[in-house]
Amino acid sequence: MATPTPSAATGHTPPGWPPGVPPAHTPGWEERAVLWLLDQCPPDYRAYAGWRRHPIALAWLAGRHIDGQVVAMREAWREARVAIGPHVPAEALTEILGHIEAEGIRLLAASRSARLLHEALQGKVFAPRL
Repeated sequence: MATPTPSAATGHTPPGWPPGVPPAHTPGWEERAVLWLLDQCPPDYRAYAGWRRHPIALAWLAGRHIDGQVVAMREAWREARVAIGPHVPAEALTEILGHIEAEGIRLLAASRSARLLHEALQGKVFAPRL
């Protein structure tokens, strides 16, 4: 992993940077990034110490996990009316579809955040755009 020069650590966070994670290359940012990434994964991932020792691997894996969930939400959206529509009241189906949509939007944002963390862990420095 390339270590940015101190002058490169501007403290800028790009759009989509995960909430609660300090800007890349500032003190303590990697530890907070690891915690955020672990929060995006199944709880059992916390049992593997290697993810904390190698955050770049965790970011890569978390991104894959999140993207898999995006696919699952898209499939759920497509199949919900047929699979569960006949078994729940119409208003429940509307509510369920709304929840699926909201979760899909949340997951897309998390996917972007995971990609940004992965890039930062690889040494990318984010600069403000004019």
